[in-house]
Amino acid sequence: MADSDAPLDLPVWHDPAGKPLACREKIKVLNENLVEIQGMCQDALEDAVLMGADEAQIRGVLDALVASLRNPYRKP
Repeated sequence: MADSDAPLDLPVWHDPAGKPLACREKIKVLNENLVEIQGMCQDALEDAVLMGADEAQIRGVLDALVASLRNPYRKP
């Protein structure tokens, strides 16, 4: 296991207008989601490397995965 226990630098969450979110519960959920995603990505990276996959490739695949996410709530 590498740096999976390293603390995540959590962002200040903003609304679409750029104002920081004030609701503590919303911030808590967003932060928990980010920590969970980091753990899953770390596990996937470690698995790939242990199975002989190229580290740069798995990082690229994870980047592409994030880039492919769509917002189902986007206003037309």
